[in-house]
Amino acid sequence: MSEIEPPEDLEPVSAEDGGRRYPSTIGGAFYLVVIAVTAIGFGIVATGSWRQGVRWIAGALLFGAVVRAVLPARDAGMLAVRRRWWDCFLLAGVGVALIVLAGSIPDQPL
Repeated sequence: MSEIEPPEDLEPVSAEDGGRRYPSTIGGAFYLVVIAVTAIGFGIVATGSWRQGVRWIAGALLFGAVVRAVLPARDAGMLAVRRRWWDCFLLAGVGVALIVLAGSIPDQPL
């Protein structure tokens, strides 16, 4: 069997070649906000306040679920991975689960 080759007119565009270096949709910008807040949450966890950090991460996921629910599919950017209801269900479900777990795990002695 022969390998399928891509058409000649399709060449990858890199940022170094003058390609886009910014999100093309408003959903892409919101996705970057979700990633940034999640990174802040991981930073808080690393400094020792794990409950507060997990709440920040959960808040970022819940924010992502709301944004995904509101934006149309063409504007959702990287927040749109599956169907809208499934994306919202998973983001909100994990966010709520993290909040519940952070609040229900008892303090352990060191």
